[in-house]
Amino acid sequence: MKICSLVQYTSAILLALSMFTLLACASPKYFGDHEYSETVQLGPRPYYLVDDMDSGHLKGELKQCNNKENRFRKTDFSIGHRGAAMQFPEHTRESYVAAARMGAGILECDVTFTKDRKLVCRHSQCDLHTTTNILVTPLAEKCAIPFDPVTFDVDGNLVTPASASCCTNDITLEEFKSLKGKMDATNSRAASVEEYLDATPKWRTDLYTQEGTLLSHAESIELFELLRVKMTPELKSPSVEMPFDGDYTQETYAQQMIDEYKIAGVNAKDVYAQSFNLDDVKYWITNEPRFGRNAVYLDDRYDDSSFDFRDPSTYSPSMEELAADGVRIIAPPIWMLIDLDANSEIVPSAYADAAKTAGLNIIAWTLERSGLLGNGGGWYYQSITPVINNDGDMLKVLDVLAQDVGVLGVFSDWPATVSYYANCKELK
Repeated sequence: MKICSLVQYTSAILLALSMFTLLACASPKYFGDHEYSETVQLGPRPYYLVDDMDSGHLKGELKQCNNKENRFRKTDFSIGHRGAAMQFPEHTRESYVAAARMGAGILECDVTFTKDRKLVCRHSQCDLHTTTNILVTPLAEKCAIPFDPVTFDVDGNLVTPASASCCTNDITLEEFKSLKGKMDATNSRAASVEEYLDATPKWRTDLYTQEGTLLSHAESIELFELLRVKMTPELKSPSVEMPFDGDYTQETYAQQMIDEYKIAGVNAKDVYAQSFNLDDVKYWITNEPRFGRNAVYLDDRYDDSSFDFRDPSTYSPSMEELAADGVRIIAPPIWMLIDLDANSEIVPSAYADAAKTAGLNIIAWTLERSGLLGNGGGWYYQSITPVINNDGDMLKVLDVLAQDVGVLGVFSDWPATVSYYANCKELK
């Protein structure tokens, strides 16, 4: 009897512990008026894309994952690009929460600074007129360039497009926080502010723009920790001459971003600091080596007329020189990593091969940012345009990036797509 009682008692304890663990993991987390659950919810889009794929082995393999719905998990392979910017206002609390719910294991805050030198999440220092409601608020008076409506000549021909420029450095953090995020778009043929702001592309939506809560960089860190995701801040190039306001140097700016992670007690291995400015990356490698190990060099050398991604001899610096400088991760746009072979099959590009040969890890950007792919996919697919003719083709591209190029992760404006693929393929 004593043995039986002991077994029953032990079983009861184990059951109680199991229930406690289950409730702790499944129970919602609260932040402000919002609620977040650890459950990953992918929605219908990944299934739509799989159904839209051309027939073949990959489609069959991905369709087999339909019955894994209740077992999808967060994955670092899925990186929320500005959150879930395909349908939520970018760099807002709502966009970040949506991305985390879709399984993104890493979220991005693009970092810039305000007039009072506070760091905030915004894709560009001067995009407030396209990504917020600033032009319909009293703060419009502080914009560097006020709204100017479109003008036409007497024959109805466009003379000057509608324009404006509102920058974070025009306003303080407190003023920034009073704004509301909107979908990134403007109407260049607008005669009024209202027309100028009402320009969301048809393949996006304004359904989720009611809140649009803007965040400081420090607030994004707090939120990301609550969401239990890793972080990839991008130090944006200032739109103002540096040093700003006399003594705010580029180095001070780069250090300030890292300092906010240190103040918050975030482990350096969970932070992937990014910059298009190679000097920023080198600064972190030298001055903050723990953070520098994961620093990401965003490669925009495609803007250099002498650069040819198919010819490594045109790379300056070379992949080997980058590695010698301590760079460990490079991040180009998707099209630079893939190419077509003689049989019009998608394969790793010479750029991808050169990066891997030099020992560099790779992150790719950006999936789900091109709208409908029926006409070749646009800028992000330019190296393989002839073989892109349906939305499902993005999963074929994703498979090449994952299996053949071997990228660490993929930025996406709708992380559910990458999360589905990564779970199906059992990637980390």
